[in-house]
Amino acid sequence: MEELDLLTPYSDLALEATEAMRGDAHVEIPGVAMTEESFEAAKVTRVKVLNQMGADSMGKPPGSYITIEATGLRQRDRKLQQAVGKVLVDELAALMNLGPTDQILVVGLGNWNATPDALGPRVTQKLLVTRHLGDYVSPDLRQGLRPVAALSPGVLGLTGIETAEIIKGVVEHVKPTLVIAIDALAAKNVERVGTTIQIADTGISPGGGIGNKRKGLNQEFLGVPVIAIGVPTVVYAGSIVNDAVDLILQHMQSEGKTFPGMFMSPDVRRGLIGDIVRPAIGALVVTPKEVDEMIDDMAVVISGSLNAVLHTSVSAQELMNY
Repeated sequence: MEELDLLTPYSDLALEATEAMRGDAHVEIPGVAMTEESFEAAKVTRVKVLNQMGADSMGKPPGSYITIEATGLRQRDRKLQQAVGKVLVDELAALMNLGPTDQILVVGLGNWNATPDALGPRVTQKLLVTRHLGDYVSPDLRQGLRPVAALSPGVLGLTGIETAEIIKGVVEHVKPTLVIAIDALAAKNVERVGTTIQIADTGISPGGGIGNKRKGLNQEFLGVPVIAIGVPTVVYAGSIVNDAVDLILQHMQSEGKTFPGMFMSPDVRRGLIGDIVRPAIGALVVTPKEVDEMIDDMAVVISGSLNAVLHTSVSAQELMNY
């Protein structure tokens, strides 16, 4: 990830960027359109960055960003996971618009040795990969199975090679129709950790995700369309402290108490909290103690949904079986 201001509330979620820009008054953002739809299992918010004006405001490239929220996902409810998976299948199918013989490369980004960053590799472990079957089985046995390949390239610290360079080399050789990149993200709101899935047709921008990806994984760089799927697994400590200070100030205001006006200044607030965090820790991120279970559950939901949307022989009802 690019170097960030440790105290600026940071998020990889387009939904949170939109909420921050709109504010409590829900002011419309020029160049950005947002719609919401509620299902029994989840809430779906679709943010579309329409032009460069919207991109400049949001800090996100033009494109579609779909957020699926289901607070019950942290409860390990298999029926809910199945229902959320079906919503994810529908949203992915609409974005991808795949042909029956299109070849897909799924890339699991992240460090498999660091659990909060291991979502991508764990998803690829559970995928139904089929590209190699063309050389070994008859066409009858391949019916309903698109050619799918999967790759977990690791991170620069493990391989000594830029992740984007590995992926670009594979894309040039395999020549997929579409690349799907799975990554762990950072959220601003702790309630969205492990309960939210973001899909974007813009790929992954430089610095996106909780790893240190210096080059963007997008159509401009790879030469093919890229769909990004991410789940927030961490929150920056600065975001938590900033929200805590906001709540304290709101409580004092509701009680009619006065407080030094300087605390209302974002610059002063960042400086004060930075004096505590920066010298000893640096860019501290926080993740739930049950992160292992959370990552495994989200990997099941995402991999099952991908199996269902990529292979016509796998139904949405069967997605949890794979």
